[in-house]
Amino acid sequence: MEPDADGERRVVLAVAIGAHGIAGEVRLKVFAEDLGAHTVLNGGALTLRSVRPGNNGAIARFAEVSSRDGAEALRGTQLWVPRDSLPPLEEGEYYHADLIGLAAVSDTDEPLGTVVAVENFGAGDVLEIERPTGKRFMVPMRADAVPEWNGDRLVITTAFIEV
Repeated sequence: MEPDADGERRVVLAVAIGAHGIAGEVRLKVFAEDLGAHTVLNGGALTLRSVRPGNNGAIARFAEVSSRDGAEALRGTQLWVPRDSLPPLEEGEYYHADLIGLAAVSDTDEPLGTVVAVENFGAGDVLEIERPTGKRFMVPMRADAVPEWNGDRLVITTAFIEV
């Protein structure tokens, strides 16, 4: 999650990867479950009119883009919303963006490093922790491995810590 110039936290939901056709549709790599739930993106710079599944991602139409050249100009643009515009979470749920950057500590309160990535290879989320030395290790995001987390830190059970 990256803050904007005013310090507002924002979450990247997709990135434009190119044009689709000649009428201004944009191919997207989507990181969200439901991109269509957000119509105002990038602080109001883009208005999502429609989104549909496409090959290797999604195809979107924006009110501000009406030509292939305009769609191509968006290539590489991250599409984001303010963090506070996301729906509230139930107990035990989390947004990946909220975990990235958290300090990781052991269940004996030993500093371990920082969460640098959240991956999912099909069997559930896996956290990548980077130690101050630069060495990284991975931990499954399960209650036996990560018994607690909050907005400041994430606790990892000793048995799951790589030395």
